[in-house]
Amino acid sequence: MPTILLVDDEKAIRKTLKEILEYENYKVDEAEDGATALEKIQNNNYDVVLLDIKMPKMDGMEVLEKAKEHAPDTSFIMISGHGNIETAIEATKKGAFDFISKPPDLNRLLITVRNATEKTNLVTETKILKRKVSNTREIIGESESIQKIKDTIERVAPTDARVLITGENGTGKELVARWIHERSNRNKGPMIEVNCAAIPSELIESELFGHEKGAFTSALKQKLGKFEQASGGTLFLDEIGDMSMEAQAKMLRALQEGKITRVGGEKDISVDVRVVAATNKDLLEEVDNKKFRLDLYHRLSVILIHVPSLNNRRSDIPLLAEKFIREICEEYGANKKNILPKALTELENYNWTGNIRELRNVCERLVILCADKITEEDVQQYVTMPITKKSTTDIFEQFKDFHEFKEHFERLFIQHRLKANDWNISKTADELNIQRSHLYNKIEKFELKRG
Repeated sequence: MPTILLVDDEKAIRKTLKEILEYENYKVDEAEDGATALEKIQNNNYDVVLLDIKMPKMDGMEVLEKAKEHAPDTSFIMISGHGNIETAIEATKKGAFDFISKPPDLNRLLITVRNATEKTNLVTETKILKRKVSNTREIIGESESIQKIKDTIERVAPTDARVLITGENGTGKELVARWIHERSNRNKGPMIEVNCAAIPSELIESELFGHEKGAFTSALKQKLGKFEQASGGTLFLDEIGDMSMEAQAKMLRALQEGKITRVGGEKDISVDVRVVAATNKDLLEEVDNKKFRLDLYHRLSVILIHVPSLNNRRSDIPLLAEKFIREICEEYGANKKNILPKALTELENYNWTGNIRELRNVCERLVILCADKITEEDVQQYVTMPITKKSTTDIFEQFKDFHEFKEHFERLFIQHRLKANDWNISKTADELNIQRSHLYNKIEKFELKRG
């Protein structure tokens, strides 16, 4: 059911319009002044706002200007008993959908509201579809490591240099690859993805280089491989560290000569492809273990981009969480949900073993299970769970190595002491028996903030 916010300082007018709109199956919310309207717009998703221009304290034009920052996709219909052409033009310039004079003609009002509702729905659906089709999100973050990645992409993308992206699972390596492709001179061509870990070793060559009819038992017809499909564009090889040694040898030839041979074929086929690879493994360690070719590593790693874990860029968590919650509310058609500062702090303190992917899943859980304001208690209940409720084994299983375990609890301990002492640095340093300069270094290292 479409939702409308009716803003007018005259109670009688609100009552009349509400009855008419509810009879037409609209859900109607009311606000008696501009300040109340602005607060409601910030905390809820409205399809249409019927907004009176002449109101005390904050007039409709001011509300429109400020509200458009929070609800750019909502349709605003301005209503005024003192309307003229100049006022209508000004309202339109500020983003109003339409302008209606008081007393409004009932038929015109209902047609305008219907058209405005359809326009809002169309804008929202288009945004969701574009995001699904492109599958490319922004790289969110202001931390030094993320700024460095963005700068590197801007420099590298216009070239044809091969790029090797490293990082843990769920950190966003595929997103970095997409950014490289979309900012390259090949962005009109395809970006073809291959998950080397998901394809059986006996089929990886056929998948990459294609095969001729009759090359093997199930080869009933000729098939183009990913290299040929990506010609003129970008080939993204995810989890390259899981590729078989035999396939690596053929991959090396393709990179060296720009030519491939289909399985079961003899003809060399020239391909014009930019290769971007990604892995969660230490490829040099794999080289030492005779599981990866050193010459292929050097071919792939002309440019190296390392995507940090979420635990190493905690200052970006509030930006990411707010962005995910906003997107998920849009996708579900749910009312806006605001996450409170203490809840964000709770998320910053969590050990993100699943990185960005886990954070988005958590945000989806919070949108589904929580009220309009997501609190610290919500995060504790649905995400972090107090340590006292976990078994010792569960805690230990969260961490991959001793250094990660130690740093996580060191961070929590220092933050707890700072909070207990109301961020009195001298007192906290004395309690911890360390120099103040050392405490300042820890605060900077762990990106601790006063909450």
